[in-house]
Amino acid sequence: MKVAVYCRKLIKQHIPQYAKFFNILNDFGWQPVVHSDFKQQLIKKVGMGHHFDEFDSHFDLATGIDLAVSIGGDGTFLRTVSYVRASGAPILGINMGRLGFLANVNEESLDEAMQKVKEKKYVHQSRSLLRVETADNIFGEDNLAMNELTLHKKDTSSMITVHASLEGKYLNSYWADGLIVGTPTGSTAYSLSCGGPIITPGCQVHILTPIAPHNLNVRPVVVPDHMPIKLQVEGRDRSYLMSLDSISKPIKNGTEVTVKKAEFMINVVKFEENNFLDTIRAKMMWGVDKRN
Repeated sequence: MKVAVYCRKLIKQHIPQYAKFFNILNDFGWQPVVHSDFKQQLIKKVGMGHHFDEFDSHFDLATGIDLAVSIGGDGTFLRTVSYVRASGAPILGINMGRLGFLANVNEESLDEAMQKVKEKKYVHQSRSLLRVETADNIFGEDNLAMNELTLHKKDTSSMITVHASLEGKYLNSYWADGLIVGTPTGSTAYSLSCGGPIITPGCQVHILTPIAPHNLNVRPVVVPDHMPIKLQVEGRDRSYLMSLDSISKPIKNGTEVTVKKAEFMINVVKFEENNFLDTIRAKMMWGVDKRN
């Protein structure tokens, strides 16, 4: 069994956990395929990994991978998605970050989680992606997002206007600091902090959430994800920022952006006890009252 492993940065205090994880893979007889940058960090700081296979791009993981493991936080998980793409390999997130909606296996439960993976005591939870298209292909092959696309202002205090249409029909012109188009997965990310709703995984929708709108009667709207969304930004500046998850690129005034649901899904490893409703209740401390 081949296991692709991605970690953005090796953190010194977590070295025992990295060693433990790779020892588990060795005990199972599984073959790790490690991102090249992480491999060099393992060799330099831990003294292991010299003989690990490695990968550099999503082309290296297009076939032959049985499982992908993200070691870090949710940001690391999102980057792992960009390597896995349409390969179909399920992704397991080991949380060494903070919040962890996607990377929900903590260090204490690592042994138990890996044993369940070995015994196939898990299900694949499918998560949708956004695909973004522009005339000059701004993001190239990295035009996918698991959380959200964001159009926002750049280096100015002036608000911008984002014109939005849904399946060719005019929706609204948002006077705001920006606009977020999010997936159900992204509903607990940037969109949530801007007042957007929480959407449970599996819902086939997209969310349009304005960032600090000038008109207070403008609210987030949930739309079917099979309808293409066209956006066009204008304002006083010549360029603005367009972000896909954590990657940002400049976009020229008047550029038309088309947002669609990607043609493939990402499979996330889900254990029986990892209930989404329990997760948001625990992570957001719903019902917690320090007076009691």
